[in-house]
Amino acid sequence: MKRMVVAGASGVVGSALVDALVRSGEWSVVALSRRPPELEVEPDPARYQHLAVDLRDRSEVARAVGGLGAVSHLAYAALYEKPGLVDGWTAADQMAVNDEMFRNLLDPLAGSGSLEHVTALQGTKAYGAHLHPIPVPARERAPRDDHANFYFLQEDHLRESADRSGFGWTVLRPQLIFGGAIGAAMNLVPVLGAYAAICRETGLPFSFPGGASYVWEAVDARLCADAAVWAAEAPAASGEIFNLTNGDVFEWRHLWPAIADAVGLEPGPDEPRTMASFMPGHAATWDRVVDRHGLRRLGLAEVMGESHHYADLCFNLGDLEEVFPRFVSTVKIRQAGFGGCIDTEETLRHWLDVLARRRVLPPPG
Repeated sequence: MKRMVVAGASGVVGSALVDALVRSGEWSVVALSRRPPELEVEPDPARYQHLAVDLRDRSEVARAVGGLGAVSHLAYAALYEKPGLVDGWTAADQMAVNDEMFRNLLDPLAGSGSLEHVTALQGTKAYGAHLHPIPVPARERAPRDDHANFYFLQEDHLRESADRSGFGWTVLRPQLIFGGAIGAAMNLVPVLGAYAAICRETGLPFSFPGGASYVWEAVDARLCADAAVWAAEAPAASGEIFNLTNGDVFEWRHLWPAIADAVGLEPGPDEPRTMASFMPGHAATWDRVVDRHGLRRLGLAEVMGESHHYADLCFNLGDLEEVFPRFVSTVKIRQAGFGGCIDTEETLRHWLDVLARRRVLPPPG
């Protein structure tokens, strides 16, 4: 049976990928993460194991990998981010840690002789979207943007290892990702759900908290997972980089009524609110929400991770001095054979419902 190691298995993409692999019944899965992933399907213990591994510890990773036996595939969705998020994107030490984590895992797997394919994740920061305007749309065939980025450190090592050891590889570049992971660096779903619960608890209108109108693209974590499963075996995916989106575009104010409906509230009038300060300022309010609805005993910081900082950027209240469009072309992955798409409204409804069923968020209404 095919055996895939999923690194960052408790994260936004990693947990969705483990779900997809388990659901298929065609894979043996090794989930690597410091905490177990929350899954929508119950895995078969004969085909699934979770290993709590700190990827920054090279010796710990080597011991874990050495006891796995043959591994045919790796999907690398692990990520190290600093508190506050955005400032770390240009920090050399953060890049070095992400590069080290990747090498710590890839090197022993590549040296085992059984590895057939590696899928790695990047994003629009590969085009410099966190630094300057990017082409509209950004295409994979463009020359590498001239800036320091751990994506490039990882990609270069991936290419060198693949040439040396003979395995295939694919890089996926998703846009803004929505999924079910809590405590993540960049997942707006828990922030949106917690914000809605706080508005209901305090009697505040459920207002869009962002700035000027902004149109862009998103991608469902389930679609990222499907693309990773496809890439693992598709000949057309080997040695390629692919942008990935849901297939539609959205504007926050036009999306807001669907979000409000999903959480059982009426949309309020626009009111800019910086999530990085508003949400922590309502930590006690969140505790009352947890008590009122009998939710899991999770503090607001445990639910949001660093994603409230990410929300300000996504809602156009971020630190970038200039706001510019960030659109990517997905023609290449479609022409290669992956045609998955999901309506972004459905994406948010799905994941808000998932977190309510998991008793992370209160039920709507």
